[in-house]
Amino acid sequence: MIFDPTMPPAGTVRDWLDARAEDGGTAFVFPEGDATLSWREVRDVVRQMAQGIVSKGAQKGESLAIVQPNGREGVLALYATLYAGCRATMINLAAGPSAIGYALEHSGARFAFVHHSQAETIEEIAPADLRVITAADLPDGDATLPDLGPEDHALLMYTSGTTGTPKGVVHSHASLLAGGWTTAVAHELTPQDRAFCVLPIYHINGLCVTLMGPLVSGGSTAIVSRFSARKFWDQIDHADATWFSVVPTIISHLLHGKTVPASDVTSRLRFGRSASSALAKETQSAFEERFGVPIIETMGLTETAAQVLSNPLPPRIRKIGSPGIAFGNDVCILTADLQTAPPMQEGEIAIRGPNVMVEYLHNPDATANTFYGDWLRTGDLGHIDEDGYVFVTGRLKELIIKGGENIAPREIDEVLYSEPDIIEAAAFARPCSSYGERVEAAVSIKPGSAITEAALIDVCRKQLGDFKAPERVYFLDELPKGPSGKIQRLKLAELL
Repeated sequence: MIFDPTMPPAGTVRDWLDARAEDGGTAFVFPEGDATLSWREVRDVVRQMAQGIVSKGAQKGESLAIVQPNGREGVLALYATLYAGCRATMINLAAGPSAIGYALEHSGARFAFVHHSQAETIEEIAPADLRVITAADLPDGDATLPDLGPEDHALLMYTSGTTGTPKGVVHSHASLLAGGWTTAVAHELTPQDRAFCVLPIYHINGLCVTLMGPLVSGGSTAIVSRFSARKFWDQIDHADATWFSVVPTIISHLLHGKTVPASDVTSRLRFGRSASSALAKETQSAFEERFGVPIIETMGLTETAAQVLSNPLPPRIRKIGSPGIAFGNDVCILTADLQTAPPMQEGEIAIRGPNVMVEYLHNPDATANTFYGDWLRTGDLGHIDEDGYVFVTGRLKELIIKGGENIAPREIDEVLYSEPDIIEAAAFARPCSSYGERVEAAVSIKPGSAITEAALIDVCRKQLGDFKAPERVYFLDELPKGPSGKIQRLKLAELL
């Protein structure tokens, strides 16, 4: 099967694994020590595992839980599940026992690939009928695998659930592959490219961008267990990676870290990719100036198999402060009465395309409320300029409504990030008897910094005026984040 930048991928993940096996080449490199895997080795191992899964009694389309950190074992478990025709149910290891137990129960999973580090947790919280399996205990044999089609269920991934019960996002083989395809198209990936994956593959960014992208484009992936600012550049060097995908907090930690890569490492990198939350303009510019690696800001959702927007690669225009333009899908702005807004008018960002989810599992009301016709409503606010670049101004649920006026927290974040000692920043709403809500903020700062709360409030007042400036600024060692590294703004009010 051949990557075509003009057409979404046909077939299933199984079809693409078979095709890559025939093409040959490296699939995965593990800088922390595991042996390199070729595409043929991946296909042969996961096909055998898939036959064992079917022999165990797993049925086509049913949930099979993947309780695995990044690594060789987790990658093979994921692909074996997809090859067998089961719905890979990615369990968020950072979600806590309650959320993990909910996902296992809600998904109806009868089988689970469980890493030894998670065995004790799963034993305590798993439903009584859940059967833990490993590659080693799968039976050998030649069980007949079920026929698969593009519209069959492939992936179940639960949203972080910061504002309520997590929702189970279902993707088909078609939409899962399309998520890798939009990445490959936007970043012009080739078989010579190697992604560096530090984000967990139980999050949509790590899974679709750095696993499905190379599967579709014919490249390869270097994968490590977790992000380490101290080891990051050495791992990229060891892996011969040509691009990486991270989140803004990682970019900020690298920027303020002491480790400086050798010039031959950065010259090999075509780009770095930022997603999951807005990247501050000052952070992006400072990173590029220090390391000489262009950062491509993007935007994606679990519901869209990751990427929906991306800035083009240099030398095409990148607009700092924008997650870019649509690649492989369509984007529009919906007004409050669900009409398409003209350029520059703010409204809700909506997406349609081959990478959009099938449904929320067992939740038809939430599914219906998320769609307006073919358009998936993202819950993000923004506008589109005359060149088609989208600018995100905030989240509908995160708007601060002070005295009846809407204040976008990101506007305050940008001012705080303009101070060089700020590593992380997030403005948020606090209930207020006078105005309904008032503005507050939390930051983490560089070790040894002497910056004060009064100084930060003063700079906000000078740039935003008294009405939008935070009344309090709290100093934390680290701001609360979800599994993707996105700062959980809505948790700050209850945390502080």
